[in-house]
Amino acid sequence: MHLAVNPMSASSASHLAGAGSSTALPSRGAASEAPSPFADLLTDAIGEVSQLENQAHTAVAGLMAGSGVDVHQAMIATQKASMAFELALAVRNRAVQAYQQVIGMQF
Repeated sequence: MHLAVNPMSASSASHLAGAGSSTALPSRGAASEAPSPFADLLTDAIGEVSQLENQAHTAVAGLMAGSGVDVHQAMIATQKASMAFELALAVRNRAVQAYQQVIGMQF
């Protein structure tokens, strides 16, 4: 039995974070562009987490300054940033765990 694993596209990763729409992944035999390396996907995901954290910081600063930001907008922004960070942390922990398992294999 042969199992094929499709890489996650950047649009799928942003869909998990709540932004963007998902598109179909190219099949193995398709003559389309090559999938992005895993490092590029991680870099993009970390950039999105950073952007959400900046938006949350801006919303909280606007709330404290009284510049027209509602409490619910600030809370939603902080929760989005928190959930994105927790997801990134979980992915990092899984990657470290997988790396440790590979290092511990006997050849």
